[in-house]
Amino acid sequence: MKFGVVVFPGSNCDHDAFYALGNVLHKPVEFIWHQSQDLANCDAIILPGGFSYGDYLRTGAIARFSPVMKSIEKFANSGGMVLGICNGFQTLCEAGLLPGAMMRNSGLRFICRHVHIRVEQTDTPFTNAARKGQILKIPIAHSDGCYTADEEDIASLEKNKQILFRYTTPDGSDDAAGNPNGSMHNIAGICNRERNVAGLMPHPERVVESALGSADGLVLFNSMVEALAGAAKATA
Repeated sequence: MKFGVVVFPGSNCDHDAFYALGNVLHKPVEFIWHQSQDLANCDAIILPGGFSYGDYLRTGAIARFSPVMKSIEKFANSGGMVLGICNGFQTLCEAGLLPGAMMRNSGLRFICRHVHIRVEQTDTPFTNAARKGQILKIPIAHSDGCYTADEEDIASLEKNKQILFRYTTPDGSDDAAGNPNGSMHNIAGICNRERNVAGLMPHPERVVESALGSADGLVLFNSMVEALAGAAKATA
């Protein structure tokens, strides 16, 4: 298996994702420049956090038109595994690969701290190594993390079990105290209906070793590794 980490001008978490996959999980991983349309035969793609193109216009709005996104859209539409983290999630929404949009945090301030999120579904390539209801401690760092969608999209996400993570208090309560940015329905991460594309605002790549205050981010990357290994075994 091989992972690809996209690098946009302004990405600042690309090396963190590369380190998590290559140095912690010891899996082959390669950087993919935003101007390339070659995904280097990667089996999974990570769109990292940061401020792609300075986040001018809207977060992810310019990155959505990068040459690499044409290949990623084709890859995703053919069943390829794609994970967007923070700015990557914003870009996937702008590209229409995930429903909804990101708005300014309800407090209108940049937030950088650990939060708690609850795993809502485990039948995806991004959560299969987790337990349903598991609480993960993962940091956020964003100004535009308030997930917003119309009622029809929210109803569809609920019906098709596409909400993967919800902000919560440390004990798993759904009250507003655990929601750092005002996201509708406490949504922290979702997937597409086909379950091969996912995005979340928290940064799992920043918590893959206990020395960082949490290693809970490994759940997502281990899930992807297990899903790819299972797919390879099924086609062997």
